[in-house]
Amino acid sequence: MVGCSGTRPAGAGGRRVVDGALVIDQQIAAMLRQTMPDAEVMVQDMTGTMDHLEVFVRTKAFAGVSLLDRHRMVERALAPARADGRIHALQIHTAIPEDTESHG
Repeated sequence: MVGCSGTRPAGAGGRRVVDGALVIDQQIAAMLRQTMPDAEVMVQDMTGTMDHLEVFVRTKAFAGVSLLDRHRMVERALAPARADGRIHALQIHTAIPEDTESHG
C-alpha cells in the first residue's frame, strides 16, 4: 500500500521504501503542469519498468487544438524526461474538461 507521501510502510531495519512509480507519476504531472497549470494528469506504467508510460491529460489548453498538436504539446512538456531516459515509450491520451471521454 502506498501512502500519500509516496512511501510504503517501513521494511527491514525500519527504513521507508520509496514507491518509484509514484515518484515518476509526480514528476510527469509536475512537468505537464509547468505549461498546462490546470492539467488533470493520470500516468500508467505499462510494463513495470517505469519508462513505458501511458499518460492521460485533460486541460483547457487543448480547446480548439488538433489532436496532433495536443500530442506535440505533451511531448514538448515531457522532452526533458525523454532526453534523459526517464521516458522510453509514451502513449498519449488527451481531452478538454468538456469531453466525456479521452481522445487519442
